[in-house]
Amino acid sequence: MQTLTKKRYYTPQFSAMATISVRRLAWYMGKPMPAAVDRIIKLLPYIVDASKVCLACKDNSKCQGCTFNTPQLSEEELLAMLAAL
Repeated sequence: MQTLTKKRYYTPQFSAMATISVRRLAWYMGKPMPAAVDRIIKLLPYIVDASKVCLACKDNSKCQGCTFNTPQLSEEELLAMLAAL
């Protein structure tokens, strides 16, 4: 069993457009904003060429926790998530 730590990460300030858009997406999904952002992040490797992101990466110390290194959705989950949008 993997132990989760409560480490705080750098949190960038989002533009007004990004904040407003994520808030509305979260309302649509019936989820809190962090859950909406988490879903967006999990979808990125299916939208962007993950191998190119990995090639451009400047910090290879966190590959195990990066969605571009290990997409975390099965095909069934991906299709269900896309259908829900």
